[in-house]
Amino acid sequence: MQLQFIGCGDALGSGGRANTCFHVTGASVNFLIDCGASSLPALKRLGVISDGIDLILITHFHGDHFGGLPFFLLDAQFTRRARPLVIAGPHGIETRLTQLMEAMFEHSSRTKQRFELSVVALDPEQSRSFGAVKVTPYPVVHGESGGPFLAYRIEAEGRIITYSADTEWTETLIPAAREADLFIAEAYYYEKIVKNHLSLKTLEAHLPEINARRLILTHMSDDMLGRLGSLSYSTASDGLVVEL
Repeated sequence: MQLQFIGCGDALGSGGRANTCFHVTGASVNFLIDCGASSLPALKRLGVISDGIDLILITHFHGDHFGGLPFFLLDAQFTRRARPLVIAGPHGIETRLTQLMEAMFEHSSRTKQRFELSVVALDPEQSRSFGAVKVTPYPVVHGESGGPFLAYRIEAEGRIITYSADTEWTETLIPAAREADLFIAEAYYYEKIVKNHLSLKTLEAHLPEINARRLILTHMSDDMLGRLGSLSYSTASDGLVVEL
């Protein structure tokens, strides 16, 4: 199984990076974690065949994590996708997706897809299986608008991937990421503390409790990107492939 960072940037495109979108593939799985506004061109640039993607997990409703869905769905329609697709995320996702489709392309939410589309709301700390993918959402803290906000602990093909999503430090990250094979964590700043986002120094203090086998930092601002040469942790970059 492997994970490719299709995009790992922040909302402001720091470092010229694409919005958040991770692609996980294996013998029996093919899914995305988040689908930010720039995801479709990034997927195409990296040669990912989107028709094979069975599941898209959305962490929250900010544009850099959710805004690529209208483009993905319209592309699927125009390329005559036949494969069923599941989009899962926080409560309210069905309404939010309809609103987003209408804001981007009027009347597009009323178009009947050529393929079966299921939109599923996930309950925090309640596991849900989608084929060979088991997903357990954990509530995280990222403000008021654009939520609810979820981190994901994902089990597939004998591996565990956790993604913190955008969040300030919250204790739910410990069970979400404990002993994960891969913990993808936001590190927006190096040490500056701001509401709704996580700094590397704050995260670092909790890493012994989490004890993940591998950590990769993502969603970095210019403050973090300017320090890449001196960091002692692995960092994401657009196109990076991680074997699990």
